[in-house]
Amino acid sequence: MARRGAARGERGQRADRRDRTAGVVAEPVDGGLAELVPDRERRRAWTLTVDGAPQSHVDLDDPAHLAFEYQRRIGHLIDLAAPAGQPLHVLHLGGGAFTLARYTAATRPRSTQQVIEADAALVQLVRRELPLDPQARIRVRSTDARAGLGKIQDDWADLVVADVFSGARTPAHLTTTEFLAEVRRVLKPGGSYIANLADGPPLAHLRGQIATAATVFPHLALAADPTVWRGRRFGNAVLVASDTAPEIARFTRRVATDPHPGRVEHGRALADFTGGAAPVHDADARPSPPPPPDAFR
Repeated sequence: MARRGAARGERGQRADRRDRTAGVVAEPVDGGLAELVPDRERRRAWTLTVDGAPQSHVDLDDPAHLAFEYQRRIGHLIDLAAPAGQPLHVLHLGGGAFTLARYTAATRPRSTQQVIEADAALVQLVRRELPLDPQARIRVRSTDARAGLGKIQDDWADLVVADVFSGARTPAHLTTTEFLAEVRRVLKPGGSYIANLADGPPLAHLRGQIATAATVFPHLALAADPTVWRGRRFGNAVLVASDTAPEIARFTRRVATDPHPGRVEHGRALADFTGGAAPVHDADARPSPPPPPDAFR
């Protein structure tokens, strides 16, 4: 990062100037045009978009605030992963504006986290405009998610959180049984894999991802908006997979009482939902489907 020795006070002054001018910060990054759009209702909050697709929302004054529906659901799973306040080892595949790493640091101080984000220019932009708390134990590396995953030691992570999109699509090599075998390798016994998945009618990608995860993990649950479940619109779904049963009842209650309530399925109902979809392997993997043109309007 340029001018690594710049004082934290200088960075804070820059953020304050952005607050007062309430202007959009736009900059080309590896994945397209990144924009930081100020939140009109929160003084130091910003939404990150890349080529118009929303990526993250960050409130520098309240990093525990999760504005996006799917991030709230991942936040619930982070909350339920261990007793309140207990530090965790968390690996984030895909960084965006580091929203979930900030959330974990705020709600579970002393957690040790690694963020792997391939877009080095995006990392530089976010670090400059929305600096991380220097006390947070968050290490950020700019490399491909699967390559970075391969360098993590066995049994290191309590959670692996995957939220990787390139051009609004999950890359093919992050959708396979081979990829998930690597995820399971780095998870501690009882740890969980959490993935943000995006799909629309006829939900073939989503069904295939459930079938793929089921070949690696014995316990799965999926949370999504009811209209996504019914295949009526393109949207996000949050998958959690583990070698031990997750906190389904508590997770279900939290998702059901969100500002935009969702539905959680697991067990036989989730297996039936896959409809016989085949697991995805490296040899036949494809990226997730592109969102429709009006998905983010």
